[in-house]
Amino acid sequence: MPSKAENLRPSEPAPQPPEGRTLQGQLPGAPLAQRAGSPPDAPGSESPALACSTPATPSGEDPPARAAPITPRPPARPRLERALSLDDKGWRRRRFRGSQEDLEARNGTSPSRGSVQSEGPGAPAHSCSPPCLSTSLQEIPKSRGVLSSERGSPSSGGNPLSGVASSSPNLPHRDAAVAGSSPRLPSLLPPRPPPALSLDIASDSLRTANKVDSDLADYKLRAQPLLVRAHSSLGPGRPRSPLACDDCSLRSAKSSFSLLAPIRSKDVRSRSYLEGSLLASGALLGADELARYFPDRNVALFVATWNMQGQKVSGGAGPPHAPSFQELPPSLDEFLLPAEADYAQDLYVIGVQEGCSDRREWETRLQETLGPHYVLLSSAAHGVLYMSLFIRRDLIWFCSEVECSTVTTRIVSQIKTKGALGISFTFFGTSFLFITSHFTSGDGKVAERLLDYTRTVQALALPRNVPDTNPYRSSAADVTTRFDEVFWFGDFNFRLSGGRTVVDALLCQGLVVDVPALLQHDQLIREMRKGSIFKGFQEPDIHFLPSYKFDIGKDTYDSTSKQRTPSYTDRVLYRSRHKGDICPVSYSSCPGIKTSDHRPVYGLFRVKVRPGRDNIPLAAGKFDRELYLLGIKRRISKEIQRQQALQSQNSSTICSVS
Repeated sequence: MPSKAENLRPSEPAPQPPEGRTLQGQLPGAPLAQRAGSPPDAPGSESPALACSTPATPSGEDPPARAAPITPRPPARPRLERALSLDDKGWRRRRFRGSQEDLEARNGTSPSRGSVQSEGPGAPAHSCSPPCLSTSLQEIPKSRGVLSSERGSPSSGGNPLSGVASSSPNLPHRDAAVAGSSPRLPSLLPPRPPPALSLDIASDSLRTANKVDSDLADYKLRAQPLLVRAHSSLGPGRPRSPLACDDCSLRSAKSSFSLLAPIRSKDVRSRSYLEGSLLASGALLGADELARYFPDRNVALFVATWNMQGQKVSGGAGPPHAPSFQELPPSLDEFLLPAEADYAQDLYVIGVQEGCSDRREWETRLQETLGPHYVLLSSAAHGVLYMSLFIRRDLIWFCSEVECSTVTTRIVSQIKTKGALGISFTFFGTSFLFITSHFTSGDGKVAERLLDYTRTVQALALPRNVPDTNPYRSSAADVTTRFDEVFWFGDFNFRLSGGRTVVDALLCQGLVVDVPALLQHDQLIREMRKGSIFKGFQEPDIHFLPSYKFDIGKDTYDSTSKQRTPSYTDRVLYRSRHKGDICPVSYSSCPGIKTSDHRPVYGLFRVKVRPGRDNIPLAAGKFDRELYLLGIKRRISKEIQRQQALQSQNSSTICSVS
């Protein structure tokens, strides 16, 4: 009777051995001497190959004739290239998760993210292979190196496919099959075509296991640019979109495409822009909107005053007696962008007395210096008194309508050189009032200056249409009580008493001027202590030299026959309805600007802003667009001229060296 071992092939399933017998000779191709504990010809021992391949003989039958021991031919070892090329068969057997399963996997139900999961108990096992293929990665038995290591004899020449077979995801029960019974080949099922490819390359259904491992650090960085722009406005509470199934798409609204906070659709529907909306979420000027721009609720403010000495000189071209004023300084950087300020301010307020004849040219120079980040919110003039308000362009939506009012203190003068100009508006829930004044000049005319102050606080009719933020603390006799934050600046013309000789003696004591000794002679400080002027106002500490009166273009004080006394005529004062809302940061002058007999004086402040209601008439983003474009064109043309000058300078230097 022929032996059954001669008819077996590696591709055919081996017969089941009886229970209680261990499976031997799993790895075909190994020598028999390595599989058995004794030599194959030893008496009383049975060939391992026959023990594995010959079924047990029933008890009632005669035993068959013992076949001569032969060495079975090991099956041909599958080539590595063929085995690796069959990985697409395993890919076809993968079952891709739906959107609900993907969400459960991300919530922690599944141990891995985006990779192929093991089938559950109720899910059918799809272990199919094409009929024409008899060997795959799943059918490769355990390598001899693995068996040798289990038996305690490590082998140095292991099967090169052992690493591939051990890492295959479709061998969950391989060890159990080795320990219990003979290996079972997977059932053959008809091949299935791969699923249709989605156009969305960010879909989870196209991700393989090696692309979504949690330790792949650059996966999110590579997947993030593949998102579509349409989902950048989705909020974190929006349900998952079918077009973008990764969690990066929902966070992209905050990080990838824009720094602006996303706005939910339900918030837009519930917002009320009518009068009387509350301070909570939903108000355009409410606390939530304020916290987006100012988390500490402090606004950086720049306030400056400058008497430009717009004196009439003989006009060149033009009709006779035409007024012509001296030129502006070549650069205003020292004035608007002082060196001690590391950052630009949020709001710039500049008041000018005896301004130049071309007011538009002055405002253009301001816009050119501040650059495209600022817009002219409002500007007003009263004779030769000018005031300009520049604000950061992204803050114009939170400003109310700007109102202005003027007061003339010298009725007889044809040209209004003395008087006051006030501008007010509300920013979020805080009302601001800015006043620039030019009081009566003269060393001994203190009473006239006190009268100018009284007329100003009584005659300024502000506010008009913008409601008062706190009407219960307002007074009809004092305009400064009707606003939260008040800044009064200008040429107040208060002098240092004692005469020119006393002041010169204090100025010439040494390298460091004793400023406190000078301020003991200041008329304004004396009157403020009496309470006769600027009631409730404060002034930052003065650490600069007197700003008046200089020889034009020089650093020396008045050397004419009049010998005017150097004084602190240009001042910046402030008053707050709430204590501690205004914090002075810097208070100084600009000694580098010498086109006038006055030095510009400026102050940097931090002002606390409170949320407001949506019951104020908004300015709706109004600003001077023509001035904005003109200032930008000026900056561009100057930059082009500077680059051309550098190129010409470099070319001339090269020619001279050669």
